[in-house]
Amino acid sequence: MKLSLSVRIAEGFMSKEVPILPLDDVLSITARAGYVAVCMRASQVGIQSTSEAVKAALARVSQSGLKVSMVTGDFDIVYNNERGPNALRNIGPYLRLATELGAPLVRVAIKRVDDIEWVQRAADEAADMGIRLVHQCHTLSLFETFDSILDALQRIDRDNFGLVYEPANLELCGQDYGHETMLRLAPWIFNVYLQNQVLRSDGAVTLDTWCRGPVAFDIIPIHAAGGLDFPLIFQGLERMDYQGFVTVHQSATEGETPAESAQKTADYLRAVVGNRQ
Repeated sequence: MKLSLSVRIAEGFMSKEVPILPLDDVLSITARAGYVAVCMRASQVGIQSTSEAVKAALARVSQSGLKVSMVTGDFDIVYNNERGPNALRNIGPYLRLATELGAPLVRVAIKRVDDIEWVQRAADEAADMGIRLVHQCHTLSLFETFDSILDALQRIDRDNFGLVYEPANLELCGQDYGHETMLRLAPWIFNVYLQNQVLRSDGAVTLDTWCRGPVAFDIIPIHAAGGLDFPLIFQGLERMDYQGFVTVHQSATEGETPAESAQKTADYLRAVVGNRQ
């Protein structure tokens, strides 16, 4: 298992622009907990960063013995808002950021069928640089439901365009996230995001979806019981012989520091994988 930690660990759930920890601290937490990579977001380094800042970030990542598994280059993509797809119209800065950081994947946002032509053009440009583009299973996008995800992937039809498989978002949208779904989407799964939740009608957080309206839930640690079935997910990854990164994509939950959350999550996921071997 190639375990990656998103720098989201140093972000709040609803406020994703100003980190609560500097990059050096995030990298130290990541390395100490035994992750092999960080998933970089604009809260630490993005297309808004100067070339000098990007080079300095890469030096710190390398000194920590880590890699960058993926980049999400701006805040509009992070927020999945109506401006998110704008990156597809000018993908060059995002590809340069990924190249400078040595990241093989760039996350993008797609909201409408009209975006697909731009995705194809961006993917062709990325292919020339040896980079793959990905879209997360995500609410309020063409990647909400299994059927819409499969339709979008088939329409885009590019070898270097794929999916960040994200079970929590599938669950929010009332979709199966188990073996059948994973195996059918396996050819396109380039990354895996893990976060945890419990769906509750009186949950502290509510997100809108296109397919089922507002959905309420509580965020819980990945290592806590009662949420997603992580042994089932890793069994599915094993069945599809997945070789990519598994990325912890979750803010530290209440009552835990980012360091505690990162360590407990890594220990739990290693135990899940170890119990399967």
